[in-house]
Amino acid sequence: MKENFKSGFVAIIGRPNVGKSTLMNRLIGQKIAITSKKPQTTRNRIQTVYTCEEGQIIFLDTPGIHKAKNKLGEYMVEVAERTLKEVDAIMWLVEPSTFIGAGEQRIAEELKGIGVPVILIINKIDTVEKEKILPAIDAYRKVCDFAEIIPCSALRGQNTQDIIGCILKYLPYGPMYYDEDTITDQPQRQIVAEIIREKALHALDAEIPHGIAVAIERMKTRPGKNPIVDIDATIICEKDSHKGIIIGKQGAMLKKIGSNARFEIERMLQSKVNLKLWVKVKKDWRDSDFMIKNFGYDRKEI
Repeated sequence: MKENFKSGFVAIIGRPNVGKSTLMNRLIGQKIAITSKKPQTTRNRIQTVYTCEEGQIIFLDTPGIHKAKNKLGEYMVEVAERTLKEVDAIMWLVEPSTFIGAGEQRIAEELKGIGVPVILIINKIDTVEKEKILPAIDAYRKVCDFAEIIPCSALRGQNTQDIIGCILKYLPYGPMYYDEDTITDQPQRQIVAEIIREKALHALDAEIPHGIAVAIERMKTRPGKNPIVDIDATIICEKDSHKGIIIGKQGAMLKKIGSNARFEIERMLQSKVNLKLWVKVKKDWRDSDFMIKNFGYDRKEI
């Protein structure tokens, strides 16, 4: 390891649906966090690792900071806000607009006096004309003292190559926290559950995805020359009417979710997968401390 090796923890924050998970996946060169166009896709703090000759960056992808409507929402906001106190630098993602709404103003307040460099990432520049980017930069310059401002498109990969070098400038010299082959601290079961939830998010109507969770009941590899991984998973929803929609006519929707999830899980595990899905109703689980903890969202771990 080089003497001038840099390392540190970097939080990725922003309002829901600004592209935090898409950017993190792009920077580490592999999909770990699930993505969708629906807000509040990320519920837990997801840790990923980028290692190069110059240093190691541990990215913490946080849930979007938003006005909580239930206990799960409160948990998500707590995760995001707590993360700010534990990092060496912060990347704040926003969209290329001169309108700075209440959500962004709240984040700006959180960042005042935070004591670590804040890098503003103006994402989704592929969605606006070039002449609108400079006014957006000027508007945000007035709300916070940024170490750097980088316009980019996480989806298209525009300017994202500049971000790693920029972050390393602001990290302290330090050790390699993870070996160079490590990409995430997420257990496989958790990633599998999130992949299934992502495929449900993509397939279902706007209202239902907020009220679903995925529990992995069993995940076991059959021994043999060509191993098969058996996975039993349950999609939890809040209403009986939602259960019918998730299953679909003659099971078509559940089959679609399962087929799409299996394809991606097989690619990740590099093995054949036998995936079985069930659907259960747990009314108002997002307001139950017990159920929130049961599905892997534990306030004690924040």
